Amino acid sequence: MLRINIKERENWQRKAADFGFKFHTMYGETYWDETAYYQFSLQQIEQDLEDPTVEIHQMCLEVVDKVVQSEQLLEKFQIPADFWQLIADSWKHKQPSLYSRLDFAYHGKGPAKLYENNADTPTSLYESGFWQWLWLEEQVNAAKLPKQSDQFNSLQEKLVHRLAAIAKHYGIEHMHFACCQDTEEDRGTVQYLQDCAKESGLLNDFVFIEDIGLSDCGSFSDLKDNRIETLFKLYPWEFMQREEFGQAIQDAGVNWIEPIWKSVLSNKALMPMLWKMFPNHPNLLAAYFEDELTKARETKLVKKPIFSREGANISIIEQGKTVVQGDGPYGEEGFIYQDFYPLPQFGNNHTLIGSWLVNDQAAGISMREDSSLITQDSSRFLPHICI
Repeated sequence: MLRINIKERENWQRKAADFGFKFHTMYGETYWDETAYYQFSLQQIEQDLEDPTVEIHQMCLEVVDKVVQSEQLLEKFQIPADFWQLIADSWKHKQPSLYSRLDFAYHGKGPAKLYENNADTPTSLYESGFWQWLWLEEQVNAAKLPKQSDQFNSLQEKLVHRLAAIAKHYGIEHMHFACCQDTEEDRGTVQYLQDCAKESGLLNDFVFIEDIGLSDCGSFSDLKDNRIETLFKLYPWEFMQREEFGQAIQDAGVNWIEPIWKSVLSNKALMPMLWKMFPNHPNLLAAYFEDELTKARETKLVKKPIFSREGANISIIEQGKTVVQGDGPYGEEGFIYQDFYPLPQFGNNHTLIGSWLVNDQAAGISMREDSSLITQDSSRFLPHICI
């Protein structure tokens, strides 16, 4: 695993504008960074990242199966009781999932260590599935990369096939897509999925989350008063379950993507459950619920809210003292604690690997780096190759 400097493509920003990549710069700082790339061997990709991704995903599904059958565990996951049966039914009926992303710390040798499972609303999909592949093709054609350069990336192909399979499962030809207003990155992610849906043969419409209405008959609708029957929503289940329209979910008759059983899979409480069910697994870090913290023997821990996104409210605790404190709006529902395992460092850059899954299949990786120990929404995205 190497970080290699490379010259940027000329006028790539203009091409980004042409392709609708509007968030390559965020908050006035570089987000897409092609001044360097990460290089992996095929063995590193296949043995250290791809295989563990599939194995850990199956382990996570075993946790879901256990949690949905236990009111005690559902309560520990801070899921409102009104949704327990709905989640259990969703799991029992095998409502189909589209995609998710596992985040790993990996140093190029030894086992990759799982940080968390982004199973409900992961972003950076467009950059991973399309834009970094375009970068690879153009740099190879320009002889800036070796001809044999490849990329662990079948994300777009798998998304197209999976969307077609979901359409067949539900017997639909049309799907709505939604995200919040004033989030350029989210809108770009959803637009990319709409393009994949179109390629799969699905008709689709877009609606902002804020514009979804509730009809007198209990169904959800868009601004044109069209009933929403199948919805991809880049919006977290933990938000939906606590909002005014949450009580309408059960009777709205919507095919949700992601399905509501992912309330378990996307929850940080997944981490201590994985450690309980698969103790000392080489790809796992020791993790604990707050009421079990006396069992921890580690001297340095990462404190994570049960519900948290983009590194918000994450703290690092050493010998009982907080040495790094992340800001944000999360933490009301409680925290889990995970063994501190540092990201690899290249110069001043701390590098996190996101490993994508479409359905149950590994589909590629994304690279994020930051000068901070904690990866955030503004952390830079760099391309990768494998040789």
